[in-house]
Amino acid sequence: MPAPPQRDWQLRALLIALVILIAASFISLDLQWAALFGPDAAATTREFLQGFAPPELDPAFLRKCGVAALETLAMSALGTLLAVAGAMALALPASGRFGRAARNSTRALLNVLRSIPELVWASLLLVAAGLGPLGGTLALALHTNGVLGRLFADALENTPTEPEQALRTNGSSAMAAFLYATLPQTLPQMLSYTLYRWENNIRAAAILGVVGAGGVGQLLKYHLSLFQMPSAATVIIIMLLMVALVDAASYLLRRALTR
Repeated sequence: MPAPPQRDWQLRALLIALVILIAASFISLDLQWAALFGPDAAATTREFLQGFAPPELDPAFLRKCGVAALETLAMSALGTLLAVAGAMALALPASGRFGRAARNSTRALLNVLRSIPELVWASLLLVAAGLGPLGGTLALALHTNGVLGRLFADALENTPTEPEQALRTNGSSAMAAFLYATLPQTLPQMLSYTLYRWENNIRAAAILGVVGAGGVGQLLKYHLSLFQMPSAATVIIIMLLMVALVDAASYLLRRALTR
C-alpha cells in the first residue's frame, strides 16, 4: 500500500495543532460560565436593558442624530476613497510588475498598514490631528489601504497575462496594454472588494467615534457615559438602520457588477 502524500500529513499536523491550541485556550483562560448564566447576571442584564426603553424621539435630538449619521457616512466614504487611490498605487509594485525587491518591500508596507487596527490608527492620529472626523477618516484610509492594496495586488497577480502580452507584441506601450487588457479583467473584482470594505468602514467609523473621531459613535459614548439610556437607545437604532441600508445597497451593487 503506497504511503500517503506528504500534503496529507501536513494537513493532519495542522489540524492537530489547531485542536491543541483550542484546548489550551479553554484550559488557560478563567472562563466563569456559571457566573455568566447565573440568576444574578440575568437580573442585572434585564435591569440594564430595561433602561433603554423607550428610546428618545424628540425631533431636535433626532436631527442631531441624523447629522452625526451623515458625518459617519462621510468619514467612511472619504476614507474608502483615499484607500482605493493608495491601494491602486501600491498594488502595481506589490503584484511583481517592478521586480521582486519592489514586490517584497511593498507587500511588507501593506502588511504593516493592515495589521494595525483602525482604533490604534485613530488613537495615534487624533493626537496629531485633534479630535474630530479628520483623524478617523485618515485611520480608516490607512487600514483599508493595506487591506485593499493586498487584495488588488493578488487580483493583478492572478490575472492571465496573455491579452496584455498580445498588445505589447503588436506595439502597444506598457501603460496602454495594462489599461486595455489587464485592468478591465480585474476591475469588477476590485469594485466588489471596494464595496465590501466600504460596508466594513461604516461599522468601523461608528466605533471610531468612541475615541473622539466624531459621528454616531461619539454621540453614543457621550450618552452612555451620562447613563442617558433612552438617548443611547435611539443612537443604537440609527446605527443599526444605517448599517442595514448600506449593506443592502452594497449587496445590490455587487450583484449588478457580477452579472
